[in-house]
Amino acid sequence: MRSRLSVCLLSLGCLLLLFGCPPRTQELSAGEAQQALEESSLAAQAETLLAAGVDVTTQFTIGNAIEQAASEAQAFVVSQLPCALITRRASTLTIEYGAAPGACIYRGHSFAGEHSISILRNAANEVAVHQEWNGFNDGHVSISGSADVTWSRTTASRHVLHEITWTVLTGSSSGMSGTGRGDRTQTPLAEGGLATGMRIDGTRSWDDPAGHFDLDIDSVEVRWSDPVPQAGAYVLTTPTGMSLTLAFDRIDSSRIRVSARSGTRAFSFSIGPDGNVAR
Repeated sequence: MRSRLSVCLLSLGCLLLLFGCPPRTQELSAGEAQQALEESSLAAQAETLLAAGVDVTTQFTIGNAIEQAASEAQAFVVSQLPCALITRRASTLTIEYGAAPGACIYRGHSFAGEHSISILRNAANEVAVHQEWNGFNDGHVSISGSADVTWSRTTASRHVLHEITWTVLTGSSSGMSGTGRGDRTQTPLAEGGLATGMRIDGTRSWDDPAGHFDLDIDSVEVRWSDPVPQAGAYVLTTPTGMSLTLAFDRIDSSRIRVSARSGTRAFSFSIGPDGNVAR
């Protein structure tokens, strides 16, 4: 089952359409808030896909020579995605997903397109990997761009700097695109570790025909199996200067509450495992 979770959900999509307009005198309505929650995850799939692409290509032993690390990364990708055709030159892998027979699904995404990684450093005090994507997609959203990922043996966190262009491929928002950049720290969840999900702190921003948007990410916990984060909060600043806060907390094993606040108005929604929204 494809996960619509990402390392930063509920940040794009309809929020761009909803707030990328001249200032209004009326308050945000419940219907508009619910529509934003339902539709914003479409464009945010780009972040989820990027996170899955980073995760599958950063599985190697810290401290080995960079060419050996690249060989280990290649072996891990093949073990998880036998569909991948991989060319290795020294410490750089060039991957074409779907070019070979076999399964092509990782973290709930069916991979296609091109992806390359270059292991720049693999020392105990710092690991540095440069990643690039060209038409990398899961059939629903496509990304092109790059990311630089760093971590170390003594820290459990990854630092991710990215700049990508994303395009939605399916659904009513097909053709919608934008360019985003981010600076985030990712750590494994306390319960279940990276196999279950991650905690994210940092910032994101993006540009769209509607204008420029900034997002602060505060202790957001995401699980690969959920459509939205299970804890933490986002604060979105729109081109008009409007601030929208989205806070997340888990109701039970299958439902998550999202509280949306802008100005004096606040609304609460329950999100099910399929991403459906109910007030």
